[in-house]
Amino acid sequence: MGFCFNKFIDKFVRIIQTIIRYPLCVFPDKIYLELKYYSKTGRKLNLKNPVLFDEKLQWLKLYDRQAEYTNLADKYEVRKFIAKTIGEQYLIPNYGVWSNFDEIPFDSLPDKFVLKCTHDCSSVVICKDKKSLDMAKLRKHFKKRLAENYFWHKREWVYKNIKPRIIAEKFMVDESGVELKDYRIYCFDGEPKIIEVTFDTFTSGPRKENFYTPQWEYQSLATKGYVAAPDIKIQKPKCLEQMLDLARKLSVGKIHVRVDFYVIEDKIYFGELTFYNAAGNTGFNPPQWDKIFGDWMTLPKR
Repeated sequence: MGFCFNKFIDKFVRIIQTIIRYPLCVFPDKIYLELKYYSKTGRKLNLKNPVLFDEKLQWLKLYDRQAEYTNLADKYEVRKFIAKTIGEQYLIPNYGVWSNFDEIPFDSLPDKFVLKCTHDCSSVVICKDKKSLDMAKLRKHFKKRLAENYFWHKREWVYKNIKPRIIAEKFMVDESGVELKDYRIYCFDGEPKIIEVTFDTFTSGPRKENFYTPQWEYQSLATKGYVAAPDIKIQKPKCLEQMLDLARKLSVGKIHVRVDFYVIEDKIYFGELTFYNAAGNTGFNPPQWDKIFGDWMTLPKR
């Protein structure tokens, strides 16, 4: 009886801590998403008959909750799925995974590496010179990130039950010598429909993106937080067909998922699987692309 009572108390304390950190968690997911969508777009969220891409992403958050998605969104656990489905050769070398910042053996890491959390977005820290690291600032950054449950911000369900950890990966750059272009392949029912290439992500200027069809035809399109760069010609990767085939294998059986890759000297590396692009706040420009993307997604009868 005492053991059960202690478990109840622990759970009660966690609930109170969650409410304090995320006051809006008291709203049910459906109501929260309806309010959030209206605040972002000025439109009522149509969940009974969603038409737009961003509407359908909200629907997926609520009703497409497959248990496997948790591991597929976990930046460490997904490596097992990649190795099993397409092969270990597509994985960026990993130096380790830790539950606490102070567990990281920095003396054993190379001079250049990348740190990021397994359970969120935007926690990435790129280290190009280990000697110049501000360890106090870095510890504060990851302590804050590890304490977060990324789910509560925008109710992206796949993040809710991921165990917060830190991973270190090999620092890699493409032919630019300064960054990795991100080839983001939007797949619907296992079929690639459009490719977003993002670049200049970590420079002082605006983040740039270009969209291409699977046949590598440029599309005049931009999304929130990025600017289109039609004057910058991204060469068609020699390994494009292979990349598309890998995306098909990784997205089969899923209503929608974005499969991200990097390319270095014609060799493909896996980036991540993204189930809710921009948390369903894609911000298409021009806006008619919201409907075009939405038409590519077929939702099941609930």
